[in-house]
Amino acid sequence: MSEKRVARVTDIIASSPIGFDDAIKVGFERASRTLRGITGIRVLEQRIAVDSNQIAEYRVRLEVIFILES
Repeated sequence: MSEKRVARVTDIIASSPIGFDDAIKVGFERASRTLRGITGIRVLEQRIAVDSNQIAEYRVRLEVIFILES
């Protein structure tokens, strides 16, 4: 018989001055310090902050999926 599991989904926003890939890594690293049992991440949104006609920051909104402990 297979094990029953229940997951939870939470959104986080992360940013980086380097790029979208780095912002995703920043978000994942921060989430993994607090959340246990992460099984996946989905990028919901990407945005760029502009200041003085220059890209100032890359921002991502992430959906983090993790298994709830019993």
